Amino acid sequence: MAEIPYDAILVVSFGGPEGREDVIPFLENVLKGRDVPRERMLEVAEHYYLFDGVSPINEQNRQLIAALRERLASDGPDLPIYWGNRNWHPLLADTLREMRDDSIHRALAFVTSAYSSFSGCRQYRANIAAAQAQVGSGAPTVDKLRAFFNHPGFVHPVAERIRDALDQIPAERRASAEVVFTAHSVPVSMAQTSRYVDQLSEIRRLVSTAVGREDSQLVWQSRSGPPSQPWLEPDIRDHLRLRRAAGVEDVVIAPIGFISDHMEVCFDLDTQARQVADEVGLNLVRASTVGTHPDFIGMIRELILERTEPTTTPRRTLGNLGPSHDVCETDCCPAPVR
Repeated sequence: MAEIPYDAILVVSFGGPEGREDVIPFLENVLKGRDVPRERMLEVAEHYYLFDGVSPINEQNRQLIAALRERLASDGPDLPIYWGNRNWHPLLADTLREMRDDSIHRALAFVTSAYSSFSGCRQYRANIAAAQAQVGSGAPTVDKLRAFFNHPGFVHPVAERIRDALDQIPAERRASAEVVFTAHSVPVSMAQTSRYVDQLSEIRRLVSTAVGREDSQLVWQSRSGPPSQPWLEPDIRDHLRLRRAAGVEDVVIAPIGFISDHMEVCFDLDTQARQVADEVGLNLVRASTVGTHPDFIGMIRELILERTEPTTTPRRTLGNLGPSHDVCETDCCPAPVR
Protein backbone atom coordinates (compact mmCIF):
# COMPACT_ATOMS: atom_id res chain seq x y z
CA MET A 1 0.00 0.00 0.00
CA ALA A 2 1.41 3.38 -0.99
CA GLU A 3 1.90 6.04 1.63
CA ILE A 4 -0.56 8.95 1.46
CA PRO A 5 0.42 12.28 2.99
CA TYR A 6 -1.87 13.48 5.76
CA ASP A 7 -1.64 16.83 7.46
CA ALA A 8 -4.13 16.51 10.36
CA ILE A 9 -6.14 14.21 12.63
CA LEU A 10 -9.88 14.74 13.05
CA VAL A 11 -11.58 13.30 16.14
CA VAL A 12 -15.25 12.72 15.33
CA SER A 13 -17.82 12.06 18.04
CA PHE A 14 -21.49 12.19 18.95
CA GLY A 15 -21.48 15.42 20.95
CA GLY A 16 -23.48 16.34 24.02
CA PRO A 17 -25.02 19.31 25.81
CA GLU A 18 -22.94 21.28 28.28
CA GLY A 19 -25.74 23.10 30.09
CA ARG A 20 -29.50 22.96 30.62
CA GLU A 21 -30.10 25.45 27.80
CA ASP A 22 -28.32 23.11 25.37
CA VAL A 23 -30.43 20.02 26.03
CA ILE A 24 -33.45 20.62 23.80
CA PRO A 25 -31.48 22.01 20.80
CA PHE A 26 -29.09 19.09 21.13
CA LEU A 27 -31.89 16.51 21.17
CA GLU A 28 -33.55 18.23 18.21
CA ASN A 29 -30.29 17.73 16.30
CA VAL A 30 -30.13 14.07 17.33
CA LEU A 31 -33.72 13.40 16.27
CA LYS A 32 -33.77 15.52 13.09
CA GLY A 33 -35.53 13.65 10.31
CA ARG A 34 -36.86 10.95 12.62
CA ASP A 35 -40.51 10.50 13.50
CA VAL A 36 -40.08 10.68 17.28
CA PRO A 37 -42.92 12.19 19.36
CA ARG A 38 -41.95 15.39 21.17
CA GLU A 39 -43.16 13.82 24.41
CA ARG A 40 -40.47 11.16 24.04
CA MET A 41 -37.83 13.84 23.42
CA LEU A 42 -38.88 15.69 26.57
CA GLU A 43 -38.71 12.43 28.51
CA VAL A 44 -35.11 11.90 27.37
CA ALA A 45 -34.33 15.52 28.24
CA GLU A 46 -35.12 14.71 31.87
CA HIS A 47 -32.22 12.24 31.86
CA TYR A 48 -29.85 15.09 31.05
CA TYR A 49 -31.47 17.43 33.58
CA LEU A 50 -30.56 14.93 36.31
CA PHE A 51 -26.97 15.94 35.52
CA ASP A 52 -27.80 19.66 35.24
CA GLY A 53 -27.91 19.35 31.46
CA VAL A 54 -24.25 18.37 31.12
CA SER A 55 -23.22 15.27 29.23
CA PRO A 56 -19.73 14.06 30.15
CA ILE A 57 -18.84 13.21 26.55
CA ASN A 58 -17.40 16.56 25.45
CA GLU A 59 -15.06 16.85 28.44
CA GLN A 60 -14.00 13.24 27.97
CA ASN A 61 -13.19 13.97 24.33
CA ARG A 62 -11.09 16.96 25.42
CA GLN A 63 -9.14 14.66 27.73
CA LEU A 64 -8.68 12.07 24.98
CA ILE A 65 -7.47 14.73 22.52
CA ALA A 66 -5.03 16.13 25.09
CA ALA A 67 -3.60 12.65 25.74
CA LEU A 68 -3.36 11.88 22.01
CA ARG A 69 -1.76 15.26 21.28
CA GLU A 70 0.89 14.56 23.91
CA ARG A 71 1.56 11.07 22.52
CA LEU A 72 1.87 12.27 18.93
CA ALA A 73 4.13 15.16 19.96
CA SER A 74 6.49 12.76 21.74
CA ASP A 75 6.36 9.71 19.44
CA GLY A 76 4.99 11.04 16.15
CA PRO A 77 3.53 11.60 13.72
CA ASP A 78 3.31 15.17 15.04
CA LEU A 79 0.05 16.18 13.33
CA PRO A 80 -2.45 18.80 14.53
CA ILE A 81 -5.66 17.43 16.02
CA TYR A 82 -9.10 18.87 15.27
CA TRP A 83 -12.44 17.84 16.78
CA GLY A 84 -15.93 17.83 15.29
CA ASN A 85 -19.24 16.40 16.55
CA ARG A 86 -22.32 15.01 14.89
CA ASN A 87 -24.90 16.69 17.12
CA TRP A 88 -23.38 19.51 19.19
CA HIS A 89 -20.58 22.03 19.26
CA PRO A 90 -17.95 21.85 17.94
CA LEU A 91 -20.01 20.78 14.93
CA LEU A 92 -18.31 19.01 12.04
CA ALA A 93 -19.03 21.69 9.45
CA ASP A 94 -17.51 24.39 11.66
CA THR A 95 -14.44 22.25 12.28
CA LEU A 96 -13.94 21.45 8.59
CA ARG A 97 -14.26 25.16 7.82
CA GLU A 98 -11.55 25.86 10.38
CA MET A 99 -9.37 23.14 8.85
CA ARG A 100 -9.83 24.62 5.38
CA ASP A 101 -8.84 28.04 6.66
CA ASP A 102 -5.75 26.46 8.27
CA SER A 103 -4.79 25.01 4.85
CA ILE A 104 -5.46 21.41 5.88
CA HIS A 105 -5.89 19.29 2.74
CA ARG A 106 -6.21 15.68 3.90
CA ALA A 107 -7.05 14.36 7.37
CA LEU A 108 -7.46 11.02 9.10
CA ALA A 109 -10.64 10.68 11.18
CA PHE A 110 -10.74 8.78 14.45
CA VAL A 111 -14.41 8.10 15.22
CA THR A 112 -15.17 7.36 18.88
CA SER A 113 -16.95 4.10 18.01
CA ALA A 114 -15.16 0.76 17.95
CA TYR A 115 -17.67 -1.17 15.83
CA SER A 116 -19.23 -1.45 12.39
CA SER A 117 -22.90 -0.47 12.09
CA PHE A 118 -25.02 2.23 10.53
CA SER A 119 -24.98 4.52 13.57
CA GLY A 120 -21.41 3.65 14.60
CA CYS A 121 -19.72 3.99 11.20
CA ARG A 122 -21.73 4.74 8.06
CA GLN A 123 -23.70 7.59 9.62
CA TYR A 124 -20.48 9.27 10.73
CA ARG A 125 -19.11 9.00 7.21
CA ALA A 126 -22.33 10.56 5.94
CA ASN A 127 -21.99 13.33 8.55
CA ILE A 128 -18.48 14.08 7.31
CA ALA A 129 -19.66 14.17 3.68
CA ALA A 130 -22.54 16.50 4.58
CA ALA A 131 -20.16 18.80 6.43
CA GLN A 132 -17.80 18.84 3.46
CA ALA A 133 -20.73 19.82 1.22
CA GLN A 134 -21.61 22.68 3.59
CA VAL A 135 -18.05 23.96 3.55
CA GLY A 136 -17.83 23.65 -0.21
CA SER A 137 -14.70 24.38 -2.22
CA GLY A 138 -11.51 23.73 -0.30
CA ALA A 139 -13.02 21.40 2.29
CA PRO A 140 -10.38 18.86 3.32
CA THR A 141 -10.51 15.24 2.25
CA VAL A 142 -11.18 13.00 5.27
CA ASP A 143 -10.35 9.29 5.46
CA LYS A 144 -11.76 7.30 8.38
CA LEU A 145 -9.54 5.01 10.45
CA ARG A 146 -10.65 1.38 10.65
CA ALA A 147 -12.90 -0.17 13.31
CA PHE A 148 -10.74 -1.18 16.28
CA PHE A 149 -12.89 -3.54 18.38
CA ASN A 150 -10.30 -6.35 18.26
CA HIS A 151 -7.11 -4.29 18.49
CA PRO A 152 -5.02 -5.31 21.53
CA GLY A 153 -4.84 -1.63 22.52
CA PHE A 154 -8.61 -1.78 23.11
CA VAL A 155 -9.04 -5.38 24.30
CA HIS A 156 -6.30 -5.28 26.96
CA PRO A 157 -7.48 -2.05 28.65
CA VAL A 158 -11.05 -3.38 28.72
CA ALA A 159 -9.82 -6.52 30.47
CA GLU A 160 -7.81 -4.41 32.93
CA ARG A 161 -10.87 -2.31 33.80
CA ILE A 162 -12.87 -5.49 34.48
CA ARG A 163 -10.16 -6.92 36.74
CA ASP A 164 -10.20 -3.66 38.69
CA ALA A 165 -13.99 -3.97 39.06
CA LEU A 166 -13.78 -7.59 40.18
CA ASP A 167 -11.31 -6.54 42.86
CA GLN A 168 -14.14 -4.48 44.39
CA ILE A 169 -16.15 -7.66 45.06
CA PRO A 170 -15.56 -9.17 48.52
CA ALA A 171 -12.80 -11.76 48.19
CA GLU A 172 -14.93 -14.63 49.47
CA ARG A 173 -17.57 -14.00 46.74
CA ARG A 174 -15.30 -12.93 43.87
CA ALA A 175 -15.08 -16.34 42.22
CA SER A 176 -18.86 -16.59 41.90
CA ALA A 177 -19.39 -13.03 40.69
CA GLU A 178 -20.71 -12.77 37.14
CA VAL A 179 -19.46 -10.45 34.41
CA VAL A 180 -22.01 -9.08 31.98
CA PHE A 181 -21.03 -7.08 28.91
CA THR A 182 -23.29 -4.34 27.59
CA ALA A 183 -23.55 -2.42 24.33
CA HIS A 184 -26.08 -0.03 22.85
CA SER A 185 -29.05 -1.94 21.49
CA VAL A 186 -29.89 -1.30 17.84
CA PRO A 187 -32.84 -2.28 15.65
CA VAL A 188 -32.67 -5.90 14.56
CA SER A 189 -32.81 -4.69 10.95
CA MET A 190 -29.60 -2.71 11.55
CA ALA A 191 -27.89 -5.64 13.26
CA GLN A 192 -28.73 -7.94 10.34
CA THR A 193 -26.96 -5.72 7.80
CA SER A 194 -23.71 -5.13 9.70
CA ARG A 195 -21.08 -7.02 11.70
CA TYR A 196 -22.03 -5.22 14.92
CA VAL A 197 -23.14 -8.31 16.87
CA ASP A 198 -20.31 -10.48 15.52
CA GLN A 199 -17.73 -7.89 16.56
CA LEU A 200 -19.21 -7.44 20.03
CA SER A 201 -19.43 -11.19 20.49
CA GLU A 202 -15.76 -11.48 19.54
CA ILE A 203 -14.53 -8.90 22.03
CA ARG A 204 -16.73 -10.47 24.71
CA ARG A 205 -15.01 -13.78 24.00
CA LEU A 206 -11.52 -12.26 23.96
CA VAL A 207 -11.95 -10.29 27.16
CA SER A 208 -13.79 -13.10 28.96
CA THR A 209 -10.87 -15.41 28.25
CA ALA A 210 -8.40 -12.78 29.43
CA VAL A 211 -10.15 -12.34 32.79
CA GLY A 212 -11.05 -16.01 33.24
CA ARG A 213 -14.83 -15.55 32.96
CA GLU A 214 -15.72 -17.55 29.86
CA ASP A 215 -19.36 -17.87 30.99
CA SER A 216 -19.99 -14.11 30.73
CA GLN A 217 -23.01 -12.78 28.84
CA LEU A 218 -23.53 -10.04 26.24
CA VAL A 219 -26.72 -8.04 26.78
CA TRP A 220 -28.05 -4.70 25.60
CA GLN A 221 -28.88 -1.26 26.92
CA SER A 222 -30.23 2.15 25.89
CA ARG A 223 -33.02 1.00 23.59
CA SER A 224 -34.73 4.06 22.11
CA GLY A 225 -37.05 2.78 19.39
CA PRO A 226 -40.84 2.31 19.41
CA PRO A 227 -42.21 -0.91 20.95
CA SER A 228 -43.40 -2.00 17.49
CA GLN A 229 -39.83 -2.17 16.17
CA PRO A 230 -37.71 -5.20 17.18
CA TRP A 231 -34.41 -4.25 18.87
CA LEU A 232 -31.64 -6.45 20.21
CA GLU A 233 -32.47 -8.10 23.54
CA PRO A 234 -32.24 -8.91 26.45
CA ASP A 235 -32.08 -5.55 28.17
CA ILE A 236 -29.56 -5.21 31.00
CA ARG A 237 -32.25 -4.46 33.58
CA ASP A 238 -34.23 -7.60 32.71
CA HIS A 239 -30.99 -9.60 32.81
CA LEU A 240 -30.11 -8.35 36.30
CA ARG A 241 -33.52 -9.34 37.64
CA LEU A 242 -33.20 -12.83 36.17
CA ARG A 243 -29.69 -13.36 37.51
CA ARG A 244 -30.69 -12.28 41.01
CA ALA A 245 -33.68 -14.64 40.86
CA ALA A 246 -31.21 -17.39 39.95
CA GLY A 247 -29.26 -16.71 43.14
CA VAL A 248 -26.43 -14.52 41.83
CA GLU A 249 -25.16 -12.06 44.46
CA ASP A 250 -22.56 -10.00 42.59
CA VAL A 251 -22.39 -8.71 39.01
CA VAL A 252 -19.79 -6.64 37.19
CA ILE A 253 -21.16 -4.66 34.25
CA ALA A 254 -18.61 -4.01 31.51
CA PRO A 255 -19.90 -1.44 28.97
CA ILE A 256 -17.78 -2.61 26.04
CA GLY A 257 -19.99 -0.78 23.56
CA PHE A 258 -18.52 2.55 24.69
CA ILE A 259 -15.02 4.01 24.98
CA SER A 260 -15.91 6.62 27.62
CA ASP A 261 -18.29 7.04 30.55
CA HIS A 262 -20.80 9.27 28.78
CA MET A 263 -24.57 9.65 29.22
CA GLU A 264 -25.61 6.15 28.14
CA VAL A 265 -23.26 4.83 30.82
CA CYS A 266 -24.02 7.41 33.52
CA PHE A 267 -27.80 7.23 33.18
CA ASP A 268 -28.65 3.83 31.71
CA LEU A 269 -26.17 1.90 33.84
CA ASP A 270 -25.10 4.00 36.83
CA THR A 271 -28.66 5.24 37.42
CA GLN A 272 -31.27 2.89 35.94
CA ALA A 273 -29.45 -0.44 36.17
CA ARG A 274 -28.20 0.40 39.66
CA GLN A 275 -31.76 1.16 40.76
CA VAL A 276 -32.81 -2.31 39.60
CA ALA A 277 -29.86 -3.91 41.40
CA ASP A 278 -30.74 -2.08 44.61
CA GLU A 279 -34.39 -3.13 44.31
CA VAL A 280 -33.55 -6.84 43.99
CA GLY A 281 -30.61 -6.87 46.43
CA LEU A 282 -27.84 -7.43 43.89
CA ASN A 283 -24.33 -6.08 44.46
CA LEU A 284 -23.47 -4.26 41.25
CA VAL A 285 -20.04 -2.94 40.23
CA ARG A 286 -19.66 -1.09 36.96
CA ALA A 287 -16.30 -1.40 35.21
CA SER A 288 -14.84 1.81 33.84
CA THR A 289 -14.53 2.33 30.10
CA VAL A 290 -11.07 2.62 28.50
CA GLY A 291 -11.11 6.44 28.49
CA THR A 292 -7.53 7.69 28.22
CA HIS A 293 -5.80 4.45 29.16
CA PRO A 294 -2.23 4.72 27.82
CA ASP A 295 -2.58 1.54 25.74
CA PHE A 296 -5.74 2.90 24.14
CA ILE A 297 -4.06 6.19 23.25
CA GLY A 298 -1.18 4.15 21.85
CA MET A 299 -3.70 2.19 19.77
CA ILE A 300 -5.01 5.38 18.17
CA ARG A 301 -1.44 6.29 17.25
CA GLU A 302 -0.97 2.83 15.72
CA LEU A 303 -4.13 3.23 13.63
CA ILE A 304 -2.74 6.52 12.35
CA LEU A 305 0.61 4.91 11.52
CA GLU A 306 -1.18 2.16 9.60
CA ARG A 307 -2.21 4.86 7.14
CA THR A 308 0.79 7.19 7.24
CA GLU A 309 3.47 4.47 7.32
CA PRO A 310 1.68 1.34 6.00
CA THR A 311 4.79 -0.50 4.84
CA THR A 312 6.31 -0.56 8.33
CA THR A 313 3.25 -0.69 10.61
CA PRO A 314 1.59 -4.08 11.26
CA ARG A 315 -2.20 -4.13 11.44
CA ARG A 316 -2.52 -5.74 14.86
CA THR A 317 -5.64 -7.64 15.96
CA LEU A 318 -6.60 -10.40 18.37
CA GLY A 319 -8.97 -13.29 17.76
CA ASN A 320 -10.49 -14.66 14.59
CA LEU A 321 -12.02 -11.75 12.67
CA GLY A 322 -8.85 -10.00 11.50
CA PRO A 323 -8.41 -6.28 10.81
CA SER A 324 -11.36 -4.28 9.51
CA HIS A 325 -11.15 -2.62 6.12
CA ASP A 326 -10.02 0.97 5.64
CA VAL A 327 -12.48 1.87 2.88
CA CYS A 328 -16.12 0.87 3.28
CA GLU A 329 -18.17 -0.51 0.40
CA THR A 330 -20.76 1.93 -0.87
CA ASP A 331 -23.64 -0.30 0.30
CA CYS A 332 -22.27 -1.43 3.68
CA CYS A 333 -24.17 -0.94 6.96
CA PRO A 334 -27.35 0.54 5.45
CA ALA A 335 -29.82 2.53 7.54
CA PRO A 336 -32.32 0.42 9.50
CA VAL A 337 -35.88 0.02 8.29
CA ARG A 338 -37.92 2.20 10.66
